[in-house]
Amino acid sequence: MTFTTPAWGARTADTPLEPITIQRREALATDVRIKVEYCGICHSDVHTARDEWDGTAYPCVPGHEVLGIAVAVGPEVTKFKAGDRVGIGCLVSSCGACDACEAGLEQYCETGWTGTYNSSDPYGTDSHTHGGYSGEIVVDERFVLRIPDGLDPAAAAPILCAGITLYSPLKHLAVGPGSKIAILGFGGLGAMGVKLAKALGAEVTVITRTEVKAADALKAGADHVLVSSDAAQMNTAERGFEAIFSTIPRTHDMAPYLQLLKNDGCYVILGAVEPMQTPFHGATLMGRRISIVGSLIGGIPETQEVLDFCAEHGIASDVQVVGVDGINAAYDHIAAGDPGFRYVIDMSTI
Repeated sequence: MTFTTPAWGARTADTPLEPITIQRREALATDVRIKVEYCGICHSDVHTARDEWDGTAYPCVPGHEVLGIAVAVGPEVTKFKAGDRVGIGCLVSSCGACDACEAGLEQYCETGWTGTYNSSDPYGTDSHTHGGYSGEIVVDERFVLRIPDGLDPAAAAPILCAGITLYSPLKHLAVGPGSKIAILGFGGLGAMGVKLAKALGAEVTVITRTEVKAADALKAGADHVLVSSDAAQMNTAERGFEAIFSTIPRTHDMAPYLQLLKNDGCYVILGAVEPMQTPFHGATLMGRRISIVGSLIGGIPETQEVLDFCAEHGIASDVQVVGVDGINAAYDHIAAGDPGFRYVIDMSTI
Protein backbone atom coordinates (compact mmCIF):
# COMPACT_ATOMS: atom_id res chain seq x y z
CA MET A 1 0.00 0.00 0.00
CA THR A 2 1.22 3.47 -0.86
CA PHE A 3 0.10 7.07 -0.59
CA THR A 4 1.09 10.21 -2.48
CA THR A 5 2.71 13.30 -1.04
CA PRO A 6 3.80 16.60 -2.59
CA ALA A 7 7.51 17.22 -3.02
CA TRP A 8 10.05 19.44 -4.73
CA GLY A 9 12.55 17.73 -6.99
CA ALA A 10 14.73 17.92 -10.08
CA ARG A 11 13.54 16.12 -13.21
CA THR A 12 16.89 16.46 -14.98
CA ALA A 13 20.40 17.61 -14.16
CA ASP A 14 20.01 20.96 -15.89
CA THR A 15 16.53 22.02 -14.85
CA PRO A 16 15.50 23.82 -11.65
CA LEU A 17 13.73 21.99 -8.86
CA GLU A 18 9.95 22.13 -9.18
CA PRO A 19 6.80 20.74 -7.56
CA ILE A 20 6.24 17.02 -8.15
CA THR A 21 4.21 14.25 -6.53
CA ILE A 22 5.88 11.11 -5.16
CA GLN A 23 4.81 7.76 -3.71
CA ARG A 24 5.50 6.74 -0.12
CA ARG A 25 4.79 3.37 1.47
CA GLU A 26 2.19 3.18 4.20
CA ALA A 27 3.80 2.63 7.59
CA LEU A 28 4.85 -0.99 8.05
CA ALA A 29 5.19 -2.72 11.43
CA THR A 30 8.36 -0.89 12.53
CA ASP A 31 7.90 2.33 10.54
CA VAL A 32 7.33 5.91 11.63
CA ARG A 33 5.32 8.18 9.33
CA ILE A 34 6.51 11.76 9.64
CA LYS A 35 5.04 15.08 8.57
CA VAL A 36 8.07 17.15 7.55
CA GLU A 37 8.35 20.57 9.19
CA TYR A 38 11.84 21.61 8.08
CA CYS A 39 14.56 20.27 5.83
CA GLY A 40 18.09 21.64 5.59
CA ILE A 41 19.81 22.15 2.25
CA CYS A 42 23.19 20.42 2.11
CA HIS A 43 25.84 21.03 -0.56
CA SER A 44 25.44 17.31 -1.32
CA ASP A 45 21.85 18.06 -2.35
CA VAL A 46 23.13 20.51 -4.96
CA HIS A 47 25.77 18.11 -6.27
CA THR A 48 23.24 15.28 -6.53
CA ALA A 49 20.35 17.23 -8.06
CA ARG A 50 22.73 18.58 -10.72
CA ASP A 51 24.36 15.15 -11.24
CA GLU A 52 27.80 16.55 -10.48
CA TRP A 53 28.84 13.25 -8.88
CA ASP A 54 27.20 11.16 -11.62
CA GLY A 55 24.64 8.44 -10.97
CA THR A 56 21.66 10.59 -10.02
CA ALA A 57 18.29 8.91 -10.53
CA TYR A 58 15.48 11.21 -11.65
CA PRO A 59 13.19 12.60 -10.55
CA CYS A 60 15.49 13.46 -7.65
CA VAL A 61 13.98 14.69 -4.37
CA PRO A 62 16.92 15.67 -2.13
CA GLY A 63 17.01 16.34 1.59
CA HIS A 64 18.71 14.47 4.44
CA GLU A 65 18.40 17.00 7.25
CA VAL A 66 14.76 16.21 7.93
CA LEU A 67 12.83 17.31 10.99
CA GLY A 68 9.17 16.77 11.63
CA ILE A 69 6.36 15.34 13.72
CA ALA A 70 5.50 11.65 13.88
CA VAL A 71 1.89 11.33 12.73
CA ALA A 72 1.58 7.53 12.83
CA VAL A 73 3.67 4.55 13.94
CA GLY A 74 3.58 0.86 13.07
CA PRO A 75 2.28 -1.67 15.62
CA GLU A 76 5.78 -2.89 16.54
CA VAL A 77 7.34 0.55 17.05
CA THR A 78 8.62 0.92 20.61
CA LYS A 79 10.72 4.11 20.60
CA PHE A 80 8.27 6.68 19.25
CA LYS A 81 4.63 7.64 19.30
CA ALA A 82 2.42 9.96 17.30
CA GLY A 83 3.11 13.57 18.24
CA ASP A 84 6.85 13.13 18.90
CA ARG A 85 9.24 15.55 17.21
CA VAL A 86 11.74 13.45 15.30
CA GLY A 87 14.51 13.70 12.75
CA ILE A 88 15.96 11.77 9.82
CA GLY A 89 19.57 12.12 8.75
CA CYS A 90 21.47 10.68 5.82
CA LEU A 91 20.57 7.00 6.33
CA VAL A 92 17.25 5.16 6.20
CA SER A 93 18.40 1.53 6.10
CA SER A 94 21.39 -0.81 6.43
CA CYS A 95 21.89 -4.55 6.77
CA GLY A 96 21.83 -4.43 10.57
CA ALA A 97 23.93 -7.58 10.85
CA CYS A 98 27.53 -6.76 9.85
CA ASP A 99 30.22 -5.77 12.33
CA ALA A 100 29.81 -2.07 11.49
CA CYS A 101 26.04 -2.08 11.96
CA GLU A 102 26.27 -4.01 15.20
CA ALA A 103 28.76 -1.40 16.44
CA GLY A 104 26.33 1.43 15.64
CA LEU A 105 28.40 2.51 12.64
CA GLU A 106 25.72 2.06 10.01
CA GLN A 107 27.46 4.59 7.74
CA TYR A 108 30.16 1.95 7.19
CA CYS A 109 27.73 -0.95 6.59
CA GLU A 110 29.70 -3.68 4.86
CA THR A 111 26.92 -4.53 2.43
CA GLY A 112 26.01 -0.91 1.74
CA TRP A 113 23.60 1.44 3.46
CA THR A 114 20.52 3.08 1.98
CA GLY A 115 20.65 6.86 1.67
CA THR A 116 17.65 9.01 2.46
CA TYR A 117 17.57 9.94 -1.21
CA ASN A 118 19.05 8.66 -4.48
CA SER A 119 19.57 5.11 -3.24
CA SER A 120 17.92 1.93 -4.45
CA ASP A 121 14.64 1.60 -2.56
CA PRO A 122 14.77 -1.64 -0.55
CA TYR A 123 10.99 -1.57 -0.06
CA GLY A 124 10.18 -1.40 -3.74
CA THR A 125 7.91 1.63 -3.36
CA ASP A 126 9.83 3.37 -6.13
CA SER A 127 13.04 2.65 -8.02
CA HIS A 128 14.96 4.94 -5.66
CA THR A 129 14.54 6.74 -2.36
CA HIS A 130 13.24 10.29 -2.07
CA GLY A 131 14.35 12.72 0.61
CA GLY A 132 12.93 15.38 2.85
CA TYR A 133 11.90 18.06 0.37
CA SER A 134 8.47 16.48 0.72
CA GLY A 135 5.29 16.70 2.73
CA GLU A 136 5.77 13.34 4.48
CA ILE A 137 8.38 10.61 4.79
CA VAL A 138 8.20 7.06 6.16
CA VAL A 139 11.27 5.52 7.81
CA ASP A 140 12.03 2.44 9.91
CA GLU A 141 12.29 3.42 13.59
CA ARG A 142 15.93 2.22 13.75
CA PHE A 143 16.86 5.28 11.67
CA VAL A 144 14.62 7.82 13.37
CA LEU A 145 16.18 10.27 15.86
CA ARG A 146 14.59 11.87 18.90
CA ILE A 147 14.79 15.68 18.83
CA PRO A 148 15.51 16.92 22.37
CA ASP A 149 13.36 19.57 23.95
CA GLY A 150 14.92 23.01 23.80
CA LEU A 151 16.32 22.75 20.28
CA ASP A 152 14.78 25.17 17.81
CA PRO A 153 13.33 22.90 15.09
CA ALA A 154 14.62 24.85 12.10
CA ALA A 155 18.09 25.28 13.59
CA ALA A 156 18.21 21.64 14.68
CA ALA A 157 17.66 20.19 11.21
CA PRO A 158 21.25 20.73 9.97
CA ILE A 159 22.64 18.88 12.99
CA LEU A 160 21.41 15.71 11.27
CA CYS A 161 24.11 16.06 8.59
CA ALA A 162 26.38 19.06 9.12
CA GLY A 163 26.49 18.49 12.87
CA ILE A 164 27.21 14.77 12.86
CA THR A 165 29.70 15.10 9.99
CA LEU A 166 31.94 17.18 12.26
CA TYR A 167 31.05 15.64 15.61
CA SER A 168 32.00 12.09 14.61
CA PRO A 169 35.66 12.82 13.65
CA LEU A 170 36.07 15.27 16.54
CA LYS A 171 35.09 12.50 18.93
CA HIS A 172 37.08 9.84 17.07
CA LEU A 173 40.25 11.93 17.41
CA ALA A 174 39.45 12.67 21.07
CA VAL A 175 39.43 16.44 20.56
CA GLY A 176 39.03 18.13 23.92
CA PRO A 177 40.59 20.59 26.37
CA GLY A 178 44.09 21.49 25.26
CA SER A 179 43.56 20.42 21.65
CA LYS A 180 44.62 22.86 18.95
CA ILE A 181 42.70 22.13 15.78
CA ALA A 182 41.76 23.91 12.56
CA ILE A 183 38.57 23.91 10.53
CA LEU A 184 39.35 24.36 6.83
CA GLY A 185 36.51 26.14 5.08
CA PHE A 186 33.72 28.08 6.73
CA GLY A 187 30.45 27.03 5.18
CA GLY A 188 27.60 25.16 6.84
CA LEU A 189 29.90 22.33 7.93
CA GLY A 190 32.67 24.61 9.13
CA ALA A 191 30.36 26.75 11.23
CA MET A 192 29.02 23.69 13.05
CA GLY A 193 32.56 22.37 13.45
CA VAL A 194 33.64 25.53 15.25
CA LYS A 195 30.74 25.40 17.70
CA LEU A 196 31.16 21.71 18.45
CA ALA A 197 34.94 21.85 18.84
CA LYS A 198 34.69 24.83 21.18
CA ALA A 199 32.08 23.05 23.28
CA LEU A 200 34.47 20.08 23.52
CA GLY A 201 37.12 22.45 24.89
CA ALA A 202 39.46 22.86 21.92
CA GLU A 203 41.30 25.93 20.69
CA VAL A 204 39.90 26.46 17.20
CA THR A 205 41.29 28.23 14.15
CA VAL A 206 39.27 28.69 10.98
CA ILE A 207 41.27 28.57 7.77
CA THR A 208 39.67 30.49 4.91
CA ARG A 209 40.89 31.84 1.58
CA THR A 210 39.98 35.47 2.24
CA GLU A 211 39.06 37.81 5.09
CA VAL A 212 35.43 37.84 3.92
CA LYS A 213 34.26 35.21 6.40
CA ALA A 214 36.58 36.17 9.26
CA ALA A 215 34.00 38.11 11.24
CA ASP A 216 31.43 35.33 10.93
CA ALA A 217 33.98 32.73 12.01
CA LEU A 218 34.88 34.70 15.12
CA LYS A 219 31.20 35.26 15.86
CA ALA A 220 30.65 31.49 15.69
CA GLY A 221 33.29 31.10 18.40
CA ALA A 222 36.58 30.60 16.56
CA ASP A 223 39.62 31.69 18.53
CA HIS A 224 41.61 32.62 15.42
CA VAL A 225 41.22 33.02 11.67
CA LEU A 226 44.01 32.06 9.27
CA VAL A 227 43.86 33.45 5.73
CA SER A 228 45.37 30.79 3.50
CA SER A 229 46.16 33.24 0.68
CA ASP A 230 48.48 35.16 3.04
CA ALA A 231 51.90 33.47 2.84
CA ALA A 232 53.16 35.18 5.99
CA GLN A 233 50.22 33.92 8.03
CA MET A 234 50.65 30.40 6.67
CA ASN A 235 54.36 30.39 7.53
CA THR A 236 53.65 31.56 11.05
CA ALA A 237 51.10 28.79 11.54
CA GLU A 238 53.41 25.97 10.37
CA ARG A 239 53.33 22.98 12.74
CA GLY A 240 50.52 24.66 14.67
CA PHE A 241 47.72 22.08 14.67
CA GLU A 242 47.10 18.56 15.86
CA ALA A 243 44.33 18.08 13.31
CA ILE A 244 42.79 19.88 10.36
CA PHE A 245 39.18 19.11 9.48
CA SER A 246 38.71 19.90 5.80
CA THR A 247 35.17 20.80 4.81
CA ILE A 248 36.16 21.84 1.27
CA PRO A 249 33.51 20.17 -0.93
CA ARG A 250 35.71 19.50 -3.95
CA THR A 251 39.19 18.39 -4.95
CA HIS A 252 41.87 20.71 -3.59
CA ASP A 253 45.61 21.03 -3.01
CA MET A 254 46.36 19.57 0.41
CA ALA A 255 50.09 20.34 0.34
CA PRO A 256 49.98 23.84 1.94
CA TYR A 257 47.77 22.58 4.75
CA LEU A 258 49.84 19.51 5.55
CA GLN A 259 52.65 21.89 6.46
CA LEU A 260 50.46 23.26 9.26
CA LEU A 261 50.29 19.94 11.11
CA LYS A 262 52.39 18.95 14.09
CA ASN A 263 54.11 15.60 14.41
CA ASP A 264 51.45 12.88 14.39
CA GLY A 265 49.00 15.39 12.98
CA CYS A 266 45.92 14.32 11.07
CA TYR A 267 44.27 15.80 7.99
CA VAL A 268 40.60 14.78 7.89
CA ILE A 269 38.73 14.89 4.57
CA LEU A 270 35.02 15.55 5.14
CA GLY A 271 33.66 17.19 2.01
CA ALA A 272 35.59 16.14 -1.09
CA VAL A 273 34.29 12.88 -2.54
CA GLU A 274 36.02 13.29 -5.90
CA PRO A 275 39.62 12.36 -6.80
CA MET A 276 42.31 14.42 -5.09
CA GLN A 277 44.50 15.21 -8.09
CA THR A 278 47.15 17.64 -6.82
CA PRO A 279 50.32 15.81 -5.75
CA PHE A 280 52.17 16.33 -2.49
CA HIS A 281 55.50 15.02 -1.22
CA GLY A 282 55.39 11.74 0.63
CA ALA A 283 58.28 13.07 2.69
CA THR A 284 55.87 15.58 4.23
CA LEU A 285 53.90 12.70 5.72
CA MET A 286 56.94 10.66 6.64
CA GLY A 287 58.84 13.52 8.24
CA ARG A 288 56.10 14.21 10.76
CA ARG A 289 54.18 10.91 10.78
CA ILE A 290 51.16 12.72 9.38
CA SER A 291 47.96 10.84 8.61
CA ILE A 292 45.38 11.64 5.93
CA VAL A 293 42.00 10.13 6.76
CA GLY A 294 38.38 10.43 5.77
CA SER A 295 35.23 10.43 7.83
CA LEU A 296 31.64 9.85 6.71
CA ILE A 297 28.72 11.35 8.66
CA GLY A 298 28.02 9.14 11.71
CA GLY A 299 25.97 6.17 12.84
CA ILE A 300 22.56 6.41 14.45
CA PRO A 301 23.76 6.21 18.10
CA GLU A 302 26.33 8.94 17.53
CA THR A 303 23.80 11.12 15.69
CA GLN A 304 21.50 10.91 18.69
CA GLU A 305 24.51 11.74 20.86
CA VAL A 306 25.29 14.93 18.94
CA LEU A 307 21.65 16.04 19.09
CA ASP A 308 21.69 15.60 22.87
CA PHE A 309 25.11 17.29 23.09
CA CYS A 310 23.81 20.30 21.16
CA ALA A 311 20.76 20.56 23.40
CA GLU A 312 22.94 20.36 26.51
CA HIS A 313 25.37 23.03 25.30
CA GLY A 314 22.91 25.34 23.57
CA ILE A 315 24.39 24.71 20.13
CA ALA A 316 22.34 25.27 16.99
CA SER A 317 23.09 25.92 13.35
CA ASP A 318 22.99 29.45 12.03
CA VAL A 319 20.20 29.17 9.51
CA GLN A 320 18.29 31.14 6.93
CA VAL A 321 14.78 29.77 6.55
CA VAL A 322 13.29 29.85 3.06
CA GLY A 323 10.08 28.67 1.49
CA VAL A 324 10.05 26.07 -1.27
CA ASP A 325 10.07 28.87 -3.83
CA GLY A 326 13.51 29.87 -2.51
CA ILE A 327 15.18 26.49 -3.07
CA ASN A 328 16.69 27.22 -6.47
CA ALA A 329 18.14 30.58 -5.41
CA ALA A 330 19.63 28.88 -2.35
CA TYR A 331 21.18 26.24 -4.62
CA ASP A 332 22.84 28.92 -6.73
CA HIS A 333 24.17 30.69 -3.63
CA ILE A 334 25.61 27.47 -2.21
CA ALA A 335 27.17 26.49 -5.55
CA ALA A 336 28.88 29.89 -5.74
CA GLY A 337 30.56 29.30 -2.37
CA ASP A 338 29.14 27.83 0.83
CA PRO A 339 27.79 30.59 3.08
CA GLY A 340 28.61 30.42 6.76
CA PHE A 341 25.07 29.33 7.58
CA ARG A 342 22.64 26.63 6.49
CA TYR A 343 19.60 27.18 4.33
CA VAL A 344 16.58 25.41 5.82
CA ILE A 345 13.30 24.93 3.97
CA ASP A 346 10.05 25.60 5.80
CA MET A 347 8.11 22.66 4.44
CA SER A 348 4.77 24.12 5.48
CA THR A 349 5.14 26.26 2.34
CA ILE A 350 4.82 23.20 0.11
